[in-house]
Amino acid sequence: MARILYVALLAVVAAAQQPNPAFAPIEDDPTLPRVLLIGDSISIGYTLETRRLLAGKANLHRIPTNGGPTTRGLENIETWLGDGRWDVIHFNWGLHDLKYMEDGAKQVAPEDYRRNLARLVERLEQTGARLIWASTTPIPPAETNPPRYDKDVVLYNQIAAEIMAPRAIPTDDLYQAAFERLADIQRPANVHFTPEGSKYLANHVASAVTTALPAD
Repeated sequence: MARILYVALLAVVAAAQQPNPAFAPIEDDPTLPRVLLIGDSISIGYTLETRRLLAGKANLHRIPTNGGPTTRGLENIETWLGDGRWDVIHFNWGLHDLKYMEDGAKQVAPEDYRRNLARLVERLEQTGARLIWASTTPIPPAETNPPRYDKDVVLYNQIAAEIMAPRAIPTDDLYQAAFERLADIQRPANVHFTPEGSKYLANHVASAVTTALPAD
């Protein structure tokens, strides 16, 4: 029995060490537009299904990591954008910004989030890509670790909306889409989604991206 448990543990560890297939680079079809996803673990969850839904329509890339808070975005945006052309960029920051740290403060305070996000949007605009902002998804009515609260999601989404509106950047409203079915698609006491929940979000993302793709 001990040997069986040891072998099972090794299998779990090996699986955990496997690279996430969502991060795997893809080979472009040069006849299709190039799309970049920027986001945290919520976007990691819907990457592969979104790619499947956009097959034959677009080359869907994503940043090869968790996008984290806006501070990480500012540190890495040049590397993530690379030197290629992007036709569409679907992006989000927020879920990490608004989480509470051990000192009781948010990781990125609201006004710092406003300033950081504005800088990131300005940089994304310089690419010439069509931009799509994805609103941050809801927090369940339960204790989460680290602490996060839905009222903060509403606040940070409002800040983002105030940045996007004057620039006419459309919003893929994943907050509302998820909120309508939250009990069915989100893991209990967890900000992450079930596999079916991620597929549900992927449908919204693929639809938003398809609308933004350049005409033939």
